[in-house]
Amino acid sequence: MNRYLINLSYIGTRFRGIQRKIDKSAGQFKDPHTVQGVIEEALLKLRPVNEPLLKLSSRTDTGVHALHNTVHVDLQRPNGKPYDSDRITKTLNRAFEKDGQSLRILSTVRVPASFHARLCAKSRTYLYRLAVLKSEYARESGRQQHPHARFIPIEEHDRCYFLGHPEFDINAFASVARMFEGMHDFRTFMAVAKGNPRQQEAMHSLRRIDQITVERGQTMTAAFNRERTERYYEFWDVRIRGRSFLYRQVRRMVGAWVAAAEGRITERDIYRMLTVPSQNSWCSNVFVAPAYALYLCHVEYDPIDLAFPAAADETNDGQLSRAIAQP
Repeated sequence: MNRYLINLSYIGTRFRGIQRKIDKSAGQFKDPHTVQGVIEEALLKLRPVNEPLLKLSSRTDTGVHALHNTVHVDLQRPNGKPYDSDRITKTLNRAFEKDGQSLRILSTVRVPASFHARLCAKSRTYLYRLAVLKSEYARESGRQQHPHARFIPIEEHDRCYFLGHPEFDINAFASVARMFEGMHDFRTFMAVAKGNPRQQEAMHSLRRIDQITVERGQTMTAAFNRERTERYYEFWDVRIRGRSFLYRQVRRMVGAWVAAAEGRITERDIYRMLTVPSQNSWCSNVFVAPAYALYLCHVEYDPIDLAFPAAADETNDGQLSRAIAQP
């Protein structure tokens, strides 16, 4: 049995998240609606002796995208030898392309049995994309422009959070966002999954955010639409890096920062939500930011955790280099 780290990317629009929703222990069931289910089904094309069961590094919710996510899987080849890593990558990508899946394997690398995609992750970086309507277009004849009458480039549909509040202040947004750096109890910003109260998780809601940056972004529109898009909107990239996050924590934080930037809540409200950790501290006029503008950008590992002992096959060195080079 050999263990493989799979680096992958996907557009989450048509997936119900990454985690399989069907319990395979109850029998052989396909799950074509989740990233895990699609990958596990495609791995069967390699004809392994065992049933492929992915271990996820980072769970992304319905509609969330990934520029770089990771999983690991144990595979036993019929002849007992390891699979060629490039063969795994090509086989999976061929299957995804045939089925029209918005899913791509970036690389595959054989790793030691001690490696775990989730437990060995040193940090995760998320990107949240905002498009803010410029103030001169936010009002028409002294009135706020109706969101359904506003121009939105179709290429950015389900890819970016479009905002049109005439008083939106990006400096206020960045100012309150910086308050979240460091170690905090993020219980206020933790959602409770349906059918899973996660009551014990409230005891472990301390998390450290290493860095939050708010920088100018750019549109992903085609040249035909780009000039008009840039005339109406300013794009902003919000990057958040930390070792781990609570359920929907990033989206709830961004929603609070947007509320502060639009003047719906104050900096004092933000401070209370952060320093009085409780679901009761959540402000009712804060809306959770939509999933479609969130991207998992990078899962970082220590190269030592990916390396075999010195006595291992030296051919793994080239695979290791490629894995570390993934964005």
